[in-house]
Amino acid sequence: MKTIDELLQDGVEGKRVFVRADLNVPLDGTTITDDGRIRAVAPTIAKLAAAGAKVIVASHLGRPKGAPDPVFSLAPAAARLGEILGKNVSFATDTVGDSAKATVAALANGEVTLLENLRFNAGETSKDDAERGAFADQLASLADLYVGDGFGAVHRKHASVFDLPARLPHAAGDLIATEVGVLKKLTDDVARPYVVVLGGAKVSDKLGVIDNLLEKADRILIGGGMSYTFLKAKGHEVGISLLQEDQIPVCLEYLARAEKRGVEFVLPVDVLVSADFPDLKTKAPANPETVSSDAIPADKEGLDIGPKTRELYAAKLADAGTVFWNGPMGVFEHPDYANGTKAVAQGLLDSEAFTVVGGGDSAAAVRILGFDENAFGHISTGGGASLEYLEGKTLPGLAALED
Repeated sequence: MKTIDELLQDGVEGKRVFVRADLNVPLDGTTITDDGRIRAVAPTIAKLAAAGAKVIVASHLGRPKGAPDPVFSLAPAAARLGEILGKNVSFATDTVGDSAKATVAALANGEVTLLENLRFNAGETSKDDAERGAFADQLASLADLYVGDGFGAVHRKHASVFDLPARLPHAAGDLIATEVGVLKKLTDDVARPYVVVLGGAKVSDKLGVIDNLLEKADRILIGGGMSYTFLKAKGHEVGISLLQEDQIPVCLEYLARAEKRGVEFVLPVDVLVSADFPDLKTKAPANPETVSSDAIPADKEGLDIGPKTRELYAAKLADAGTVFWNGPMGVFEHPDYANGTKAVAQGLLDSEAFTVVGGGDSAAAVRILGFDENAFGHISTGGGASLEYLEGKTLPGLAALED
């Protein structure tokens, strides 16, 4: 895989460099609520601009239906990227149309532009190779070189991620190189004990990674909505908590495999419950009740791990050599249900382990809850991509960057 530094050695001055970034940031209207992904790719963009390239940045945002939708416009990301870079970032109001062509043609050496949301064109996400390829041809006509640096999208077989690199000389950006290097530390020569913390809503989202990590991890700690399917599999009442009944047989299989392999598979021993889901807009007091995880009332929902579980998980993290964490322990957006996620984040910091926060909601939680990002070993920009890499899958966007 060619690096961006090798690309720079060959010379990029005056060349149009297409940078596939991941600027899929959360928005409240037009306000960006977490700019972590923009900040993560900014150094690659700045490096290219400083070398005199004409930088064309492209990304997706959300899930529009293959047509323009102002709700998913990347205009706020263009403004924020300009603030981070300390220079103007022009904005094309389409992807491969008149605005994109004119905006790219107007670029001087060292200038940066951002195209509108790639997913406004149906060809970006099409499952039809010809339709996807046709869109990639249009994108390729805008540029001379390609840099893949949108790690959060490399698990997608999309035109700008998979097809476009085949049409242009290409290299991996610094962010992708860093992400892959970190993930190799979680799969190759791992410092032990290797502790994996998994949370989030659905156990089905994590089945593949659990399956693979049961062969590698020493301990797996489970929290969040997915924990209630495991608790149900053990015969516990879970009330109206999140539950995937169809996944109970798989959970039972994983619990049996963990026991057979000597992997500690740790579930919550107590939880915070309520009859009502909290109001995340007003954040009004929720007044949760703490109950044992085997005594959840039939009319209540588990919304966070309890204080005993927080202490237990901190103890299980204390002597770790490596920790991978993906997924919050509860509804961390509400202060009454944030303590479980806070406890896990603090547990990572208190350990002397190499710590990796695996993107998605857990990465957002670290920032929202006020933790110093630099105190962790690595905070990934790609939750889904990180999980699929750890599952052992081939990621289309990484395969496309191989020579």
